[in-house]
Amino acid sequence: MISVSEQVNATRRVVGTRVLEAGEAHVVTISRVYAAAVDEVWDACTNPERIPRWFLPVSGDLRVGGRYQLEGNAGGVVERCGPPHSFAATWEFGGSVSWIELRLTGAGEGQTRFELDHLMPVDELDAHWTEFGPGAVGIGWDLALQAGLATHLATGKSVDPAAAAEWTASAEGREFITRCSDRWYEADVAGGADPDRARAAADRTTAAYTAPPAPPAPPPDAPPAT
Repeated sequence: MISVSEQVNATRRVVGTRVLEAGEAHVVTISRVYAAAVDEVWDACTNPERIPRWFLPVSGDLRVGGRYQLEGNAGGVVERCGPPHSFAATWEFGGSVSWIELRLTGAGEGQTRFELDHLMPVDELDAHWTEFGPGAVGIGWDLALQAGLATHLATGKSVDPAAAAEWTASAEGREFITRCSDRWYEADVAGGADPDRARAAADRTTAAYTAPPAPPAPPPDAPPAT
């Protein structure tokens, strides 16, 4: 589906902190250059008809102050929007609120530098961060931006969700996830994390993303398997 080495190496990952009005936040930053003009990348990231072609179906009002919902995933409120270069929104999932900020800048003729910050409040999500580290959200963005957006921008085609899920569960997909997790571990340590703690968290995240799905439970009246 994608070149694992090319996509892993094309991406820069940074882990840090930032002080917000709500308090201190962990910041996970993922960035790369796409071979597409700024307007094209902006449209792919903000047009509700195109977002499902590489990410997830989206509903709601994609304007400042409007509320959006990604099918089966996060929702939130669009807080800022400066077409075609930036937007910011809340990212509300599982009862927790974090934020995303997107920046697009020209990187030469026909190229765009894509930078995404995902900011998570330290106090609210610290137990989850301690257990899984930055890769918990970072790998999700890796999958969306490398296997999803990069493919869509390069081909103009929609990414088939079933094929994407099959690839993610394949040996190549697991290799991609593992290598991305290792890069998030390196970024975590570069950001000041204890190496042993960061390694353990990254290993737990890798295991969570690569664990085979559980078999479906038999109906209550089914005979035991033999």
